[in-house]
Amino acid sequence: MRERTGLDATDIRILSAVQKHGQLSKTRLAEIVNLSATPCWTRLTRLRAAGYIRGYHADIALERVVDVTRVVVTVSLTHHQKADFDRFESHIMDNDAIINCVATGGGIDYVMTVVVPDISAFQELMDELLSADLAIDRYMTYFATRLIKGEQPNLAKLTARKPR
Repeated sequence: MRERTGLDATDIRILSAVQKHGQLSKTRLAEIVNLSATPCWTRLTRLRAAGYIRGYHADIALERVVDVTRVVVTVSLTHHQKADFDRFESHIMDNDAIINCVATGGGIDYVMTVVVPDISAFQELMDELLSADLAIDRYMTYFATRLIKGEQPNLAKLTARKPR
């Protein structure tokens, strides 16, 4: 495991609390972390300023709001030059329908999650990607039938030291 300097067990508890609960009052965060309010808030402010917290988000029950089609798409590019990857990634960043995109090693270059109103909208998106000169060699689509799990990793477990 790569060492992360500057974070102690209390910092990890603070990060875990805001990851799980989002924005909390100073008092509630201090209770969860088991630290007095002022030092807890000072640490949270330092963690925010240092870039450990990217933002706060609500976990919306999307299926209660609107019917959507969720598609997992694997993408392989024709060429593997830095400029090709940069062009593809820049284009993906500007598309709201693509909610997740991971660069991978191995047989494919990217795995994306796309959320659109219907299959027709998905096809329009793919047509646009294919015509955008992104050097897409091939792609495979997998239509998701239901989301089984969609969570953030357990920060405390990830940072726990394993005895050797």
